Amino acid sequence: MKTKMEYVKRIFFLMALTFFTAFAFVISSCDKKSDTTNNKPFTVSGAASGAQMVPAVSGSGTATFTGTYDPSSRVMNYTVNWTNLTGAPTSGSFFNGASGANGTSIGSPWTLDNNLTGTGNMTGNITLTSDQATQLTSGNMYYTMGTAANAGGEVRGQLSATR
Repeated sequence: MKTKMEYVKRIFFLMALTFFTAFAFVISSCDKKSDTTNNKPFTVSGAASGAQMVPAVSGSGTATFTGTYDPSSRVMNYTVNWTNLTGAPTSGSFFNGASGANGTSIGSPWTLDNNLTGTGNMTGNITLTSDQATQLTSGNMYYTMGTAANAGGEVRGQLSATR
């Protein structure tokens, strides 16, 4: 015949087993943010004009920026289309900075072909640091394109990164 103490031990063991099983179930079924959500690519875009330059530049030149940013590799691939610049673009660069404020250059200036005109397009890519990626995804990155007539920048476009 089992003693009362053995009976209590079995009940305690079963209660502990039930508790740990329930605890493991609750923990494993919690809604977790998976890495695949954080690594989902961003769509990046930005329309540029002389009015966005600081200070503003008059003219009818415009540009559009389309691209994707992959947070797992930190690579942004992009295409820039421009029209009605005062001449061929002689420079292009990324900067960190809020809309309406000058910022600091990010990465190397763009490599531009010698046979470009005041209307055209180019593609490229840049690998961002984690700080630069934060700037991009928080709306604090822009691009500029300069020409011989406006070497400091003829058009500027703030970048927007959305999922």
